[in-house]
Amino acid sequence: MLWAILDDELIGFGDAPSKVGTFAMMGHAVVHGSRDLREALQRSQAFYALFPSGPRFRLVEPGGGDEAGGEWGDEGGDEARMEFDVAGYDDPLHFGAESTVLVAHRFAGWLIRRRIGLRRVEFAYPEPRHAQEYAVLFGAPCVFGARRTAAVFDRADLDEPVLRDAEALRAFLRRAPVDVFVCADYGCTVTGRVRHLMGRALPAGSVPTPEELADRLSVSPQTLRRRLAAEGTTYQRLRDQVRRDHAIAELSGGRVSIELLSRQLGFSEPSAFHRAFRRWTGETPRAYRARSG
Repeated sequence: MLWAILDDELIGFGDAPSKVGTFAMMGHAVVHGSRDLREALQRSQAFYALFPSGPRFRLVEPGGGDEAGGEWGDEGGDEARMEFDVAGYDDPLHFGAESTVLVAHRFAGWLIRRRIGLRRVEFAYPEPRHAQEYAVLFGAPCVFGARRTAAVFDRADLDEPVLRDAEALRAFLRRAPVDVFVCADYGCTVTGRVRHLMGRALPAGSVPTPEELADRLSVSPQTLRRRLAAEGTTYQRLRDQVRRDHAIAELSGGRVSIELLSRQLGFSEPSAFHRAFRRWTGETPRAYRARSG
């Protein structure tokens, strides 16, 4: 809706509009003739450099000429970076920066038909209040207060062949932006699978226990805990995130009473839900519902 109203794929975050259809034309420029991911990203970089609004980014790899800028340490020889210029964004809550990195990373993975594992993601702003969500968005360690906003990945990924063609791009664009923002990009991670199972269970009942989740994933509860820890999270943290998101959606829609919502989320009594919701959001469920309404 915002795309249509504003005719701006950056929905107002950029210093100038990026007309609807710009991303599609970039996609056509990339899939026609790009041999590997390196060439595809270089074409995308050159395409967006033609427009005043961006989004601007550059591909940086060691030994890549002047663009490396002498910033690589000895340990950086097997890394590549997509660096994003988001300095001109009107973006106090960082949604524009987050979305720009997310779209670039997921579109790059779509081109080569596999998820690109990020080594880390760097952001040129302080850690936001919702920083815990970044692990779900990017599936990698995040560094805040960096000199530049960048996605860092294995340099070898740049040699992966582009496996998409014009027909695949047309199907991708018909569903855009759903396949970028909502696609099961991290279904291969334990965190993504656990969140998916929790989210599916909530409308009909309480969040599954660790034992129930482990049984669904065909692992032991101990293995499930270890794998979640390796991805930087825990069962409790994911349960809180899923219950919080469900509570916010229900309160915003005004569909159920707070007492019923408390039971749906598995709280023993409404007062426990009130305390948890205040911890998650800083306000009570009633205050949140009144403000949202």
